[in-house]
Amino acid sequence: MNINNKVVWITGASSGIGEALAYQFAKSGAKLVLSARRESELQRVAKATNLSENEVFVLPMDMLDMSCFDEKVKVVLAKFGQIDIVVQNAGISQRSYVQDTDFKVYRDIFELDFFSVVAFTQAILPHFLAQKSGYFVGISSVAGKLGVPLRSGYCAAKHAMIGFMDALRAEVHKENVFVTTICPGYINTAISLVAIDGQGKNWGKMDDNQAKGMNVNACAEQILKAVKNNKNEVFVGGWYEGLGMYLKRFFPSIVYRMVRKK
Repeated sequence: MNINNKVVWITGASSGIGEALAYQFAKSGAKLVLSARRESELQRVAKATNLSENEVFVLPMDMLDMSCFDEKVKVVLAKFGQIDIVVQNAGISQRSYVQDTDFKVYRDIFELDFFSVVAFTQAILPHFLAQKSGYFVGISSVAGKLGVPLRSGYCAAKHAMIGFMDALRAEVHKENVFVTTICPGYINTAISLVAIDGQGKNWGKMDDNQAKGMNVNACAEQILKAVKNNKNEVFVGGWYEGLGMYLKRFFPSIVYRMVRKK
């Protein structure tokens, strides 16, 4: 797939994988729409892409305010006249045991990590179907494949996202609309720092595995490669997580024993 002159809309673009993807897509000649809650950080990312004002558009958006999605789509179409690729990257992680987690925390995680994905997809899809082309990139997680302690809500939401993207891919394939699901492993971002605990408060700690994880720019390069090659689902991460994915598929009992010891 040729990225040049494609309009790419990235949610969660103010940091982490979303920010790194903005730079990678910009280098490939894309026009960008950058969305997240923090406008000042979006402006910083936009400036760092070295794109002109006609090539990058900062559009602050709270993914929990799903009622605004249709209007935001109209704003982007008024700006660029088209939308070609949507990267669904916004989300939040969790660090708490099931027994210590308020039920509301599960609802909050699903609202952002799953239901906002569904609502945003439904807002974008009519445009993709009308132009008979489009591309959804869903940033899920290895946690959507492997359930691990302290992340029960996050694992469940990312698992649901994978299922949703699989069904969407099957439904829209004949309409020339493509879907790639990305399952990152440990990537060196602030995801654990901004995770929430069992009461919905900020976790504020960097996980050791996260700190030792893949460089976020290397991760973004692999994601862009997957998009260019129209991959259905791609794992991005280190050998340890990759081994876990392999064992879960062919020797699941080994994985279950491994995660109990984590």
